[in-house]
Amino acid sequence: LAKGHQLLASGTGQTSRVDALEQAIAKARKFEFDLKGAAMASDAFFPFPDCVEIAHQAGITAVVQPGGSIRDQESIDYCDAHGMAM
Repeated sequence: LAKGHQLLASGTGQTSRVDALEQAIAKARKFEFDLKGAAMASDAFFPFPDCVEIAHQAGITAVVQPGGSIRDQESIDYCDAHGMAM
């Protein structure tokens, strides 16, 4: 998670992409970083829109991910519907 040229937190070493994101969000909040308008990046595609939904709820507005899932469109549609850049 990043904002304003600063890495706020990262979620690493998790076997679940959701757990990794929730870990990163929790770390950022622990240090009282404001996630509104932050960006998130992933080195893997999102096979379901769950991560973009969680990110949106946390205030994240931009997503960088490589794509490649046969279900990419679900995440793209969620982002489009909620004003998130992907």
